[in-house]
Formats: sequence, structure tokens, C-alpha cells
Amino acid sequence: MRNRSSYESSKQPKLFGYGRSLHAVVGGGKMADIMLWKDKKKTGALVGAFTFIWFLFEGLEYPLVTLLCHLLVASMLVLFLWYNAAGLITWEPPSVHDLQISESTVRHFCARLNWFLRKFYEISVGKDLSLFFATIAGLWILSAIGSYFTTLNLTYFVFLAMVSLPVMYERYEYEVDYLASKGNQDLRRLMSTLDTKVLNKIPRGPVKEKKYK
Repeated sequence: MRNRSSYESSKQPKLFGYGRSLHAVVGGGKMADIMLWKDKKKTGALVGAFTFIWFLFEGLEYPLVTLLCHLLVASMLVLFLWYNAAGLITWEPPSVHDLQISESTVRHFCARLNWFLRKFYEISVGKDLSLFFATIAGLWILSAIGSYFTTLNLTYFVFLAMVSLPVMYERYEYEVDYLASKGNQDLRRLMSTLDTKVLNKIPRGPVKEKKYK
């Protein structure tokens, strides 16, 4: 394994490209602060809440509908007492606008969904056969992994990965970039061999692009 000085001198390509910080790569803003543990209190509280929910479902086998109803009842009681006791305490009760989802948040998720649908279409029509088969292989592997886990367990593990892998990469950035570069070179050689010996021999018809008015 190379040390950091030799890594810098070799100008090894970064995993996410030059000129972009990891904070920008994961989306920036408050979500990036949580994923990179910049705000340790919020990240710790979020991890604790997800762990508690996971324990309720997996450890105590708490029914989902029952939990949602209990949470809604508790929220209603808290808001009722808070709003009606506003004259006795100094805390201002939340307004209805504090509970609403902003339009910018909805537009952001819609933009992400549309980007995913465009990528899915581009891959599915087979313009890049190597990417097409790699995606199918990845989905097949993911489906095989998912068969050994419940949906809740898989969601919980993905969440733990989101709040642990970015901060681990930030700490061991140089080592990970070096290994990723070596792996990327090996994968390119493998895909080039596969493309030359197998994929180029598959007959393909022209792909007509649909025109939108």
C-alpha cells in the first residue's frame, strides 16, 4: 500500500473526480452534514431513532400499523397539549407551515426520479451493451442478497452504510482512491475483452430515438 506522499506525487485519479469535495458529491446541505457526521448530535439522534425503530420491528415484532397509529396518537396529544398550554409555557407551538413539505423538496425528488427514469431507459434500450449486462448482473446479485434479508433489515443496513461509508472514505481517502483506481483498470480490461470477444459479435438493429414535440 502506498503512503500518502507517494500517492499525491503519482497524481492517482480520485474516486469522485478532481475539484469536488466529498461533501458536494453526497449532495451538500444538511443531509451531507448528517452523512459525514459534521453535526454529530443530529447524526447520532438519527442513528439512535433508526436503531430503535429497527429493534421495535425486528426485536419486539411490533406491528407496523399499530406503531404508526400509536405515533400519530402521541403526536396529536403532544400538539393538543402544546397548543392549548401555550399561555402557560414560553415555547411557541409549531404552526401548520412547519409541518408542510416545501415545494423545493418535492421538485428535488421529482428531478431525481426523472433522472433515474432517463438512465433506466438509456440502459434498457441497449445503446451500451456492456453497461446493459453489467446492470442486469448487478440487479441479479442485489436480488439474491435481498432474498436473505427482510425489507426492514436491508433498509437499516443501507442506512448504516450511508452514515458510515462516506465518513470512512473521508478518513481513508487516499488508500481507497488507490484501490479503486486499480480495480477500475482491471474492470476496464475485463469489459474490453468481453466487448471484443462476445458483445461485438451480437447482431443489433438500429435504435430509433423517439422524438418528442
